[in-house]
Amino acid sequence: MKFNHVALIGLGLIASSIGLALKKRFNDIKITGYSRTKATRDEARKVGFCEVFDDYEGCLKHADLIILCVPVGAMSETIKRVIPFLSVSAVVSDVGSVKESVILDVEKNLPKNIFFVPAHPLAGTENSGPSSGFATLFENRWCILTPSGTVPDKIIKKVRFFWENLGSNVVEMDAKHHDLVLSVTSHAPHLIAFTMVGVADEFSKVTKSEVINYSAAGFRDFTRLAASDPVMWRDVFLNNKDAALEILGRFTEELFILQKAIRKEDGEYLLNYFERTRKIRRSIIDAGQDTAEVNFGRKH
Repeated sequence: MKFNHVALIGLGLIASSIGLALKKRFNDIKITGYSRTKATRDEARKVGFCEVFDDYEGCLKHADLIILCVPVGAMSETIKRVIPFLSVSAVVSDVGSVKESVILDVEKNLPKNIFFVPAHPLAGTENSGPSSGFATLFENRWCILTPSGTVPDKIIKKVRFFWENLGSNVVEMDAKHHDLVLSVTSHAPHLIAFTMVGVADEFSKVTKSEVINYSAAGFRDFTRLAASDPVMWRDVFLNNKDAALEILGRFTEELFILQKAIRKEDGEYLLNYFERTRKIRRSIIDAGQDTAEVNFGRKH
């Protein structure tokens, strides 16, 4: 069930965490990597989570699992560059947070003997680059697989086994449904965070030094989300437009209702609303996806 040679295309946070997790757990898996930028390749070599190559050919030679760790907007061009060097019967996967558009971009270019098993590990931080990775990133985090109906079960099971061995809880999901779910749980919250930080930056009645010095915990959390990789998030919204717009429309409707309740001083409505939403936080903690420690367990 185990892959013998994992090739990482793109060497950022997720790729470096995959490499470090593999090195921690297995001594016999070959790990290679490639990034189009020399600075990233040099940084990855210093971290040492894989053997870094300056070309696709060296990186992909004999690889039986190729993981595309590039922004979703770069998937189409990347798979075209990768295809000439794929081994017969190699398996291709990815780590993108949008699935429908990625499946379309990748599968239309793949030879018939190569199978694509899309994956989305729900793990990450606001940091990016090879030095940001760590071996425990995927432990007790969900990884969603969204394979099409043409992929054999044995191939899907092998990719599932791969992520389970990195500590992930693995589930399969329809790609369209995945994109809607992630719009609720990740994409829209990030866009709202970007917006709130942007508002603070443009709000002339409050100085930038006041925003920075007197930030309460809520705004600090917004800035953490807003510090995420700009290229990745640009591509997420451009490639998951319909689902993102649907959720943002619902958000706008809810916001108008809350505005009305505040204007009318409807304290009962606000209290009931906040009590209902507070329970979501408790559910996340009970599910083991966060901690109830003070300040979310952050160390100063």
